[in-house]
Amino acid sequence: MKPQRRKRLILIFIIVAAAGLAVGLATYALRQNINLFYTPSQLAQGDAPQGARLRAGGMVVKGSLQRDPHSLTVHFMITDFKHQVAVTYTGILPDLFREGQGIIATGHFEHGIMQADEVLAKHDEKYQPPELKGMVPPSK
Repeated sequence: MKPQRRKRLILIFIIVAAAGLAVGLATYALRQNINLFYTPSQLAQGDAPQGARLRAGGMVVKGSLQRDPHSLTVHFMITDFKHQVAVTYTGILPDLFREGQGIIATGHFEHGIMQADEVLAKHDEKYQPPELKGMVPPSK
């Protein structure tokens, strides 16, 4: 084999190996950051992987909110009006969090309980910041 051809073959091999490594690392990174979304019905039926990081969304069941008086831990139930799932969260809840309101919780689902480390409260299109209430008419 000629030296020129051998150099080209080595260069091509290095490029292919580097591209393969880059694709492998990108795939690994994306797999680590993926959060699948599940409804309370899917969680209750066992469709969600145990211990995997996921997102669950639903309406907070009225009368289900329980606060621990000695910590920031909160327990509540979410529903999709078919099934209910218990959620435990330690931290400060968003200002828009209310019973009967839609939320999305991110965390781990284990032993029938969603252990949330992030809670996002949803609001409708008629939302206005408290500072603007009364100053601007709500959108229709």
